[in-house]
Amino acid sequence: MAARTKPPFRADQVGSLLRPDSLHEARAKAAKGEISAEALRQEEDRCINEVVTLQQDIGLQGITDGEFRRTWWHFDFLSGFDGFELGEPLDKGTFQGSDEQPPRAMINGKLARSKPVMVDHFAYLNSQTERVAKFTVPGPSMAHFRAGREGISEDVYPDLAEFWSDLTACYRAELADLAGNGCRYLQLDDISYAYLCDDDIRANLKSRGDDADDLALTYAQALNDAIRDLPGDVTTAMHMCRGNFQSTWAAQGGYEPVAERVFNTVNINALFMEYDSERAGGFEPLRFVPDDKFVVLGLVTTKTPQLESKDTLKRRIDEAAQYVDLDRLCLSPQCGFSSTHHGNKITVDDQIAKLRLVAEVADDVWG
Repeated sequence: MAARTKPPFRADQVGSLLRPDSLHEARAKAAKGEISAEALRQEEDRCINEVVTLQQDIGLQGITDGEFRRTWWHFDFLSGFDGFELGEPLDKGTFQGSDEQPPRAMINGKLARSKPVMVDHFAYLNSQTERVAKFTVPGPSMAHFRAGREGISEDVYPDLAEFWSDLTACYRAELADLAGNGCRYLQLDDISYAYLCDDDIRANLKSRGDDADDLALTYAQALNDAIRDLPGDVTTAMHMCRGNFQSTWAAQGGYEPVAERVFNTVNINALFMEYDSERAGGFEPLRFVPDDKFVVLGLVTTKTPQLESKDTLKRRIDEAAQYVDLDRLCLSPQCGFSSTHHGNKITVDDQIAKLRLVAEVADDVWG
């Protein structure tokens, strides 16, 4: 079976990578005003150059910037739109095993994209590699999921339909510029679908007046609206997971509650699916994946340093192939290694070993 020359690749990755110590230090100094924004940018450039080389040496074809210019995987992007700001974290803990909780999206003004958000991030990455520069953005659902109606001003948006219309228009403008600058591999991290499979989260959504099944379709339609004008040669992917903040998790439950409606509604080319633990359930929901979509199996965990067995990974790929043809499967870690600037509780050496494992197993399985 042949290797793939276009994305998704047999050995792929979700996107974020552990920040080097020097970058942590530069960020801290910049926050205190001890170095300039330009000095921080130069350190980001240097660290990105190094991590691009690392990915290429490992053998990866889809190359990211590790999200090195971001603090949070989602908020840095969304806060580039007018009308968006960060609110206080939810009162009760979301991530199991962490005292710190992420903030939440708050929309207190009309959403608009008055200037490019991360086009320069992509342009720099693309200039540093001759392989496929992969860029990641949060899915549009992330502007709604955590806070819901409470996070969206009723004075500004009495009708949520207008909110979704404005939000997806912002996305279309940014994604058009990314594509115009050469982006041909775009991943939308739309993790809400996996959260909608958790019974406790579904109950919490119901208590705030939301129906999880209705939200799944609302979010899928928003994603479709966001990407609808992209050129046909742009490969789009959607990543789903159950939380990754500092090696913790926030949700559990197999994909069954959303699989049929979501997999057949979203107009994307590849599904990056977390499958590194029992929290993700079995492979049976893959039977709903239509024949025109790839599935990238997130079998290698980014949460812990223990290295998976090659034989176990190959066996699990075979199990998944009972539901999706092997030729439409790929392999990746279950999530990024550093969804936020904090990073997961593993070392850079652990990260390298995990990525090498993905590349080696993919080569064994697909050639």
